[in-house]
Amino acid sequence: MKIALITDTHFGARSDSPQFNEYFFKFWEETFFPYLETQGIKQIIHLGDVVDRRKFINYVILNSVRNRFVKRMNNLGIRMDVLVGNHDVPFRNTNEINAIRELFGDDEYINVISEPRTIEYDGFPIAMIPWINATNYKDTLEFMKKSPARIAMGHLEVIGFEMDRGNVCLTGMKREVFQKFETVYTGHFHHRSSDGHVTYLGNTYEMTWADYNDKRGFHVFDTKSQDLEFIENPYRMFHKLLYDDSTETLESVEQYDFTPLHNTMVKVVVVKKDNPILFDKFMDSLYKAQPLDITIVEDFTDYSEVSDTDVIDQADDTVTILDKYIDTIEIGLDKAKLKNILRDIYFEAQNLEVT
Repeated sequence: MKIALITDTHFGARSDSPQFNEYFFKFWEETFFPYLETQGIKQIIHLGDVVDRRKFINYVILNSVRNRFVKRMNNLGIRMDVLVGNHDVPFRNTNEINAIRELFGDDEYINVISEPRTIEYDGFPIAMIPWINATNYKDTLEFMKKSPARIAMGHLEVIGFEMDRGNVCLTGMKREVFQKFETVYTGHFHHRSSDGHVTYLGNTYEMTWADYNDKRGFHVFDTKSQDLEFIENPYRMFHKLLYDDSTETLESVEQYDFTPLHNTMVKVVVVKKDNPILFDKFMDSLYKAQPLDITIVEDFTDYSEVSDTDVIDQADDTVTILDKYIDTIEIGLDKAKLKNILRDIYFEAQNLEVT
């Protein structure tokens, strides 16, 4: 039996942005469901964080999820088991009240998993572990001891794994807690990574600049062979453009096709700008494509000593800038915890309602 594994869909992300919502559904409608249909896959396991906001959902977003995801799934006869993630619950100490049960608990094709349990798929048992909190911590540890499953799937926070590239989690649970299982697949961190035992599947699409050029998509798990196949999402939201007067001409600027950047996030890294007229022409053409957002990064005075890739990488996202700043200051606090606090504040701020 083949099962599609998805995680951290975060419907409603970026303050319910219509452009991000369309970017998300471009993947579901043009890649995910067509693949499941052609491959005859009838089972999905969602490893948590279906929605983005912990306490409410936007009606427009809900309409999209209901009509463009759930109904599509129902029409294809596909069932989905959903692990409750930390973004799916309004209270941090219990999974009892969760968005999925409140929104889709009556759907015959959706099974909400708010407490740990073992589920058999074509006779193959999998230990399902939703978000671990103060209320279910002891029960979850006891469940893991007794479960007959060799493979676990969860929404877990495990120490030592990258939350996104270069940002390692220093809080949460130790890897040894899950040593009873041969393999653990989990959601929660959006960057794909594995130590050979615990594997973070990564989320389905780019959501912040920290995701730039980091592969996204979904997985297919075969219960017979226990093989895991990655299916990449071909669509990108974040783009970095390198501008350099020494390599650009009026003809090259006029021929550049900016249309794929419509409704995307664009960062222009200016390496050399000695011809302001040419640069203005470049930017005018870019603006006509109507990106969702444009950021210009300048002042690379030492470009001659580094490669193009190094220059692009220097155009850091906000989270990386914050982390680097904390690393440079002398402070009598745990820097790892401070980084996590600032990350939480930053991502919460991105989701504030703009009035």
